[in-house]
Amino acid sequence: MEELRRQLCDYGRRAAELGLVIGTSGNLSARDGDFVAVTPSGVALDRLRPEDCPIVRLDGTIVEGELPPSSETPMHLAVYAATGTTAVVHTHSVFGAVVATTMTELPPIHYNSLLLGGSVRVAEYATYGTPELAAKVQEALTGKQAALMANHGGVTIGAGLEKAFEATRLLEWLCEVYVRALGVGTPTVLTEEQLADVIVRAFTPPPA
Repeated sequence: MEELRRQLCDYGRRAAELGLVIGTSGNLSARDGDFVAVTPSGVALDRLRPEDCPIVRLDGTIVEGELPPSSETPMHLAVYAATGTTAVVHTHSVFGAVVATTMTELPPIHYNSLLLGGSVRVAEYATYGTPELAAKVQEALTGKQAALMANHGGVTIGAGLEKAFEATRLLEWLCEVYVRALGVGTPTVLTEEQLADVIVRAFTPPPA
C-alpha cells in the first residue's frame, strides 16, 4: 500500500499542475485487494505526503491514517464494487465541468472517444459525498471508463493510477474539443458505423 500512497501523491501533483483540480477539490484512490488507499479530505493534492493518505477497507472502515478520507470515498468504493477496477480519479476540470453543467452526454466527436467506451454519460446531479451520488456515478460508468457528474466534474477508472489518470486527461481533451467546436459551428458526431470501422482498423493486423 505504501507504493499506492506514493502514486496518489505523484498523480495528485500532476492533476494540480495540469489545472484539473483547484484548491482541495478532486480526489484519487487505488485498490489492492480488499484495501483502498485514498486521498484525504481537506488537503490540496499538490501538498500530499504518502502518510497523509488513509487506507480503508472496501466497506469504508478506516484501517490506517491520521487524516479523514475524502468525502467522495463512498463514490470510489461504489465504483470498485461495480467495476472491479483498481484506480479511480475524480477531478473538477474546467471543460469537463462546462459539459457537465450543460449536457446529458458527451457524444463521440473523435475516434479516441472509444478509449473511454464511446459517448460519456453525465450522471444526474446529487450532493457530493452522498450515497445518491455514488449510485448515480456507478450507473453512469456501466460499460465505460469515464463519466461526468452534473454540475460537478468528472470521474475515470483504470487498471492502475496511470491508466485512470490518462483517461482523465483524455476526457478533459474531448470536452475541450467539443466546447471549442461549438464556438465555430455544430460539431460532427461520429456514427456507430464509423466507430465500428475504427475498431476493425485497430484490431486488423497490417499486411505481411
